[in-house]
Amino acid sequence: MKLVSGCICLAAAALLVYGWGAAGLGHGATEGMEAEEALEKVNPVGPEFNADSAYAFTQAQCDFGTRAMNTPSHDRCADWIAARFEAYGCTVSRQHADLRGYDGTVLKSQNIIARYRPEVTTRILLCAHWDSRPWADNDPDSANWRKPIMAANDAASGVAVMLEIARLLQQDNTLALGVDFVCFDAEDWGVPQWATDTDGDGSWALGAQHFAAHLPQGYEARYGILLDMVGGQGARFYREGVSLQYAPEIVKKVWRAARQAGFGSYFPKQDGGMVTDDHVPLNEVARIPTIDIIPYYPDCAQSSFGPTWHTLADDMEHIDRQTLKAVGQTVIQVLYTEE
Repeated sequence: MKLVSGCICLAAAALLVYGWGAAGLGHGATEGMEAEEALEKVNPVGPEFNADSAYAFTQAQCDFGTRAMNTPSHDRCADWIAARFEAYGCTVSRQHADLRGYDGTVLKSQNIIARYRPEVTTRILLCAHWDSRPWADNDPDSANWRKPIMAANDAASGVAVMLEIARLLQQDNTLALGVDFVCFDAEDWGVPQWATDTDGDGSWALGAQHFAAHLPQGYEARYGILLDMVGGQGARFYREGVSLQYAPEIVKKVWRAARQAGFGSYFPKQDGGMVTDDHVPLNEVARIPTIDIIPYYPDCAQSSFGPTWHTLADDMEHIDRQTLKAVGQTVIQVLYTEE
């Protein structure tokens, strides 16, 4: 699904991750960290994130079937996403583009851009990809490697969290900031592990690459937060390396907000590795400091991104409402404490 530090890696355990730290802390360090966090007052602000609603939004996307590029279910889901954001008071536009996949396939891409309070100049960017992986190329059964995945976590969960936040913003109607929700297309057409042509550098995150190179005229955002695979069972979100390189203060802001919202256990104060994701072109091309909230499973043999990553098991049975809640409430905390 991603590039790794500018190169493609084909090993299942290493495809998306470069240098994920062992992250094991000594007993004394762990106690010190816990004592430090105990001193931070849990003080949630803003509306309460509804995990059941986010779960239903995840299910609704899966009900269209797989949303791989150039399929009818992909296009029907796009219409549904746009209609939901419009129903929650956002101004919605679509950024259409014919993008070329690693194998030469022309991908009929559409980034969906939904703006809450578009007249406000101080803006925060929230984003996630919405297309699904056309191949379960990390499935433990090689017979499934060319089958499309349902992609409940990767990446219906990220869009679902954004939809629930948009619903709450309209309902609450007190946030002074403008928020842009961008759903990136053509993220997951990167070189599959079974492909003989491995010259796939740049084949991931095509929609985000296009958005970053073709920003709406005059567009600016104070910073961005990318939501990737934010609904998985057992997920924990370590501080990702590219995020620390380009936007360290935003990382601090978000991880602090998680603790303030009461979900610090989901956001360990430990560093992970560098993952090339949709946030890379936002940082490097659009110059919008953007971080990635993405899970790390240090003890999972199937993948450091969890046992369902790029497998047929990425379905609703493996979506956890509490994970959705932890991420969604953290983002709410960020927005409502922004000055």
